[in-house]
Parts: sequence; C-alpha cells; structure tokens
Amino acid sequence: MTDTTFLRENERIDDLEINGFRIIQNPFSFCFGMDSVLLSDFISIKPAAKVLDLGTGTGIIPLLLAAKGKGKEWTGLEIQPEMAEMAERSVRLNDIQDRCHIIQGDLRTVRENFSPASFDAVTSNPPYMKEGSGLRNPQDTKYIARHEVTATLEDVVSAAAYLLKTRGSFSMVHRPSRLAEIIEVLCRYNLEPKRMRLVQPTSDKPANMVLIEAVKEAGHEMKVLPTLVVYGKDGEYTKEILEIYGKI
Repeated sequence: MTDTTFLRENERIDDLEINGFRIIQNPFSFCFGMDSVLLSDFISIKPAAKVLDLGTGTGIIPLLLAAKGKGKEWTGLEIQPEMAEMAERSVRLNDIQDRCHIIQGDLRTVRENFSPASFDAVTSNPPYMKEGSGLRNPQDTKYIARHEVTATLEDVVSAAAYLLKTRGSFSMVHRPSRLAEIIEVLCRYNLEPKRMRLVQPTSDKPANMVLIEAVKEAGHEMKVLPTLVVYGKDGEYTKEILEIYGKI
C-alpha cells in the first residue's frame, strides 16, 4: 500500500523524525504545534502504562508517545469525526493499530463509554480559550481545537479523574494565565499537582505555556521544574528545544 492511499484532498504526510513515525495532517483544518511536542517530552509514564489522550485531534500525542516508547497501549478520544478519521489513518500508516486506537466520541460522556479507573495515565492538550474569547476562526475545526466549545477545563479534568486508576497521572499543557483555575479544578477532583514547568518564548518574555502533571489521590507536594526557554538571543531554538526535537 502506497502513502497516497492514506491521503485525502489537501492532506500531507509529515515525518515526526522519531523512529520513523509519521502523521497525516491537513493545513486547512488543523496541524499540531510545539505545545504537543513539549507535552510528549514532559509526560513521564511507565513503559507498561495504558494511556488515554482526551481531545486527541490528529492523534499527535498518542503517536509521539508510541514513537518514544512511553506506555504500552494508547487510545485517542476525539469529538470531531473528520479529525478522528484522519488520526485513525495515521495509526494505520504507522502500522500500530494493534496497540493504538482512535475513538470518535465526546469526553463529556466518558462514563457511558469507559469503565472507571481503566487507565494508568491520561493526557490532554485541551482548548486554551474560553468560548467567546478572541476572534472566531472561519475553519470550525481550528476554533473547536482552540476554544472551549465542546469541552471546558472542568470537563477535561472531570473525565481524567474518572478514567484514572489510583496513583495514575494526568498530564496537560495549558496557558499560565489560567494556572490558578487549573490548580483549583485539579484539586477539586482529587488530582494533586505534582510537577509543573513554565515555557517562555524568550528569557525576557512572560511564559506562554505551562506543563503540569497531577496524580490521583496523591499527597500534597509539587515540584516546579526549571523554566524552558524556546528561543535564544540569536533567535534560534535553544539547545534544550533542539534536544526535545531530536535535532542534536
């Protein structure tokens, strides 16, 4: 079967540059960004873990985790049918359909489709902006991916808490401007923040991303990791970013 067999109109295949893994993307709908790459690097899970990604989009998080050998079995849950179908084709493109599964469904109804405490780890790169904030993107797939149209922060955290086993981990990337709300909601659902890392575009600019890991029914103690800076003074990626991308 040739690569073109997997493609639809306007789609392309991008090399993830990790163990030969690739992903199908459509620039007219939605393409993954640096936040997904940084989250996949930040996530710390055991090799035998069963992982679920909430709002998986094109399936980038399960694909990156599979490529890195983080976990043993991965499931991506995505509400948009066209995105879920594209993600499923990427799974077949990489020939990992025996251990990676894409499900089209609503994370707000996980209690109807999944048993409680059925995953060792849950991940999410959820919409950052509240519905109604910012300009509406003419491409609905992008708007849904970036705004809380189909799921709020609390919806995501509530689903993660239901799906996780005791001492299971929930890892997420979000905006620092909502950090107080994030921590309050996590704690309310008995997900104790354990690790956090801020991401700054440059050393002299405020952080624009936060990576956070919470553990279900854990004790009260959080480790704040050194801030990750994306660009150096020369405008090029810093050494750590290049290492994350596998460039050095």
